[in-house]
Amino acid sequence: MATEVVMVDEIPFPPQITTTKPLNLLGHGLTDIEIHFLQIKFTAIGVYLDPEILSHLQQWKGKQGSSLAQDDDFFDALVSAPVEKFLRIVVIKEIKGSQYGVQLESAVRDRLAGADKYEEEEESALEKIVEFFQSKYFKKDSVIAYHFPATSPTAEIVFTSEGKEDSKIKVENANVVEMIKKWYLGGARGVSPTTTSSLANTLSAELSK
Repeated sequence: MATEVVMVDEIPFPPQITTTKPLNLLGHGLTDIEIHFLQIKFTAIGVYLDPEILSHLQQWKGKQGSSLAQDDDFFDALVSAPVEKFLRIVVIKEIKGSQYGVQLESAVRDRLAGADKYEEEEESALEKIVEFFQSKYFKKDSVIAYHFPATSPTAEIVFTSEGKEDSKIKVENANVVEMIKKWYLGGARGVSPTTTSSLANTLSAELSK
């Protein structure tokens, strides 16, 4: 577990943040975005979890990080574990918020449709998130934070950009919240392979202690 600031592509991530309780940085990585057929580094990600997560992952004790990274059941257990989770996502490549909103919308919608959970309520919840990002401009070093409480199937999204007040939106549709978690924390099917392998290696080491 990190005790010092971790640098992800020159962006600092504190080893711990406190929401309702201290959460530890247990995974980090990058996402890419395709611009004019080139893959460009888009965001740096820090995944903060309540250390209590380990008690929900005991059946994977002794497994190597490389095998956990390919194990969908492991990441499903991580996503569904009733512990607090926090994603801190820092913008590397400046883009319009609407571009990110569209990315999120199609990823979440595809996952919902695949699980047969895409109904009017989900569509409307997703539209609100897309609208929230529509008016934002993602300058370099802007931060998108996702806070997933332990006890309720909701999410709070906070967007922070230099010189502007924080903007927030609460997502109360449990199916949409689950698929946002799976987009970022979904293992081999997640948006960031580097984050998946970082989480798998850290959790493998923590479980073997």
